[in-house]
Amino acid sequence: MPEGPSVRKFHHLVSPFVGQQVVKTGGSSKKLNPASFQSLWLLDNQVHGKKLFLRFDPDEELGSLGNNSLPEPLQEGEKKEEAGDQKQALGPSSREINRSSQSLERVVPSGDNGLECLRGDTPTEGAERWLQVSFGLFGSIWMNEFSRAKKANKRGDWRDPIPRLVLYFGGGGFLAFYNCQMAWSPSPVVIPASDILSEKFHRARALEALSQEQPVCYTLLDQRYFSGLGNIIKNEALYRAGIHPLSLGSLLSPPHLEALVDHVVEFSADWLRGKFQGKQQHTQVYQKEQCPVGHQVMKEAFGPPGGFQRLTWWCPQCQPRLPPDEQEQGRLS
Repeated sequence: MPEGPSVRKFHHLVSPFVGQQVVKTGGSSKKLNPASFQSLWLLDNQVHGKKLFLRFDPDEELGSLGNNSLPEPLQEGEKKEEAGDQKQALGPSSREINRSSQSLERVVPSGDNGLECLRGDTPTEGAERWLQVSFGLFGSIWMNEFSRAKKANKRGDWRDPIPRLVLYFGGGGFLAFYNCQMAWSPSPVVIPASDILSEKFHRARALEALSQEQPVCYTLLDQRYFSGLGNIIKNEALYRAGIHPLSLGSLLSPPHLEALVDHVVEFSADWLRGKFQGKQQHTQVYQKEQCPVGHQVMKEAFGPPGGFQRLTWWCPQCQPRLPPDEQEQGRLS
């Protein structure tokens, strides 16, 4: 599943096309009619966590951003992706974080009109046209080239992947969207306070969430507090912080939690820099058999009872479970 750094790279690929008109379309999408983009202008491009928001309009000069309606309810595929992150993060007994921190977020007023604003595969006339792009497990965006088959399928055929949407622009280039879940929305939902790659990421709110009485590996995947964080970042940050995935946040000392958030931010930023430099991100424990020290790495699916289970890699020697005396010390600190 593309994580925050990958989606930021997709945002970078789309940016040069802002201000250009769509002159030709293609793609296999049936839920979203590719022809509906014909002659639209791409006027804006925003990113938040694992989602990309693209604003289209038939008028190049229309620049008003006054519509603050609620976004369209998620389509079925997006619901599964969103539910996966929430089920992984929330156990049946999870307590709610103090909602006073919501004042840090962008306010999105509710109302009866918000949910009725945009339905179907084309934007409603007079409404703002934001395309919400979610990437699921294998989604990607290609610029001025198409994805090619890397291996033969089960039948031995070398068939190139088919893009769900292709947009050709007046400037001569094109964008191809693969395995993306897309739906029209009246406005983007961008909350910098929860985005791990935003300068406005709110550490105090993230630390409060981590201090819950549940395994930290669940909380890290909660997109309300760590938007853009996925399974790779989760595993790598926990290893670098020396924290066992099933450690209860309420039993970890403040310095341990601080170190964990530091590694989340640092690893994510390094990964993003590497993408722009054309470097492959090297992991220390994710999908490894041994850690850098040479210890055997364990692999198991963790998640709350009845919730979504995610594969987790950890080193028992470098990430030991807290002994009883340290658990008590963490509870009192």
